[in-house]
Amino acid sequence: MELSPMTEPQVTIVVVPRERFSYTRESLESIYEYTDFPFKLVYVDGNSPKKVQRYLEETAQAKGFEIIRTDYYLSPNKARNLGLSRVNTKYVVFIDNDVIVSPGWLQALVECAEETNATIVGPLVCQHKPIHEIVHCAGGETHIWIDKKSEIPRRRLREKMYKQGTRVETIRDQLQRKQTELAEFHCTLIRTEIFQKVGLLDETFLNTKEHLDFCMIVMQAGGTVYFEPNSIVTYVPEPPSWTDLHYYMLRWSDAWQLASLHRLRDKWNLAEDGYFQAKYKKVGWRRKMAIIGPFTRILTFGLSERLFNFILVPLDGILNRYLTDRYAKEQQMRQQALTQQNSSPTTALSQG
Repeated sequence: MELSPMTEPQVTIVVVPRERFSYTRESLESIYEYTDFPFKLVYVDGNSPKKVQRYLEETAQAKGFEIIRTDYYLSPNKARNLGLSRVNTKYVVFIDNDVIVSPGWLQALVECAEETNATIVGPLVCQHKPIHEIVHCAGGETHIWIDKKSEIPRRRLREKMYKQGTRVETIRDQLQRKQTELAEFHCTLIRTEIFQKVGLLDETFLNTKEHLDFCMIVMQAGGTVYFEPNSIVTYVPEPPSWTDLHYYMLRWSDAWQLASLHRLRDKWNLAEDGYFQAKYKKVGWRRKMAIIGPFTRILTFGLSERLFNFILVPLDGILNRYLTDRYAKEQQMRQQALTQQNSSPTTALSQG
């Protein structure tokens, strides 16, 4: 295959919300600034604030991409599946709305897939600002292994991201394209035909470990995962703005995180071992770091935070349960309304 800027697009980039909306412009503009390789783009807008919605509508009109807008917040795999429904190209790239790309990032991913016949290709993912300097993920491991030390053998999960926290400049010469087991959904290229074999992404993973699940499913189906260091992107986690708070708290809610961990455990018949116990202890840590911690430091001027934490942490739990319960009820009502609409005589006649 000749990779030329004049070829018909073989890739659809599907942008989905990760945890906030306030980085939308920077992320999207980086895609258009640093992507010479031909692509289509579908933007999944899960109930962004009005200001962001207007920006996306204006930019879509100027750039010619499609927006899928919902009036409710979306879990990551739900958003990806919505975007995937519009994809008719050989490859799809899922990328979060807080990711900054670098020159040549997309072509490097496609070249890797073409030359290796990879099913999934993950770039060198960096984290934080300054961009492209600190490694977040350079491939990794995700597989089930059998622990035979006890009387009853136990299925356990191996999860490891390579080179996390190291400086790119210190390891750049060591990084090579290679087959791996793990690619994160911050940004990943996927051969679209695999979905005909394994089905859509599992939407019962609400906020975590969905990348592990998908990579293991693909490898189980005979597909391969590759790491391509010539493609570099950076995800930029920052504290949420006021307009992001509702979505951020839902996205990293205790209920969503526990449901996702339980789904991983049950789906792959894993022992509830130290891996899961460690994850349970950290439930809610993102809210504590990004919301409660900064708020208490502001209120106390950095002094005597213990009392405010004693008050705010329980309040956070109460509010978090309220938000997730209300969201679940609203989703149930939407589903019931949709079911009734699809089963009504008028709908049946119109569809016939």
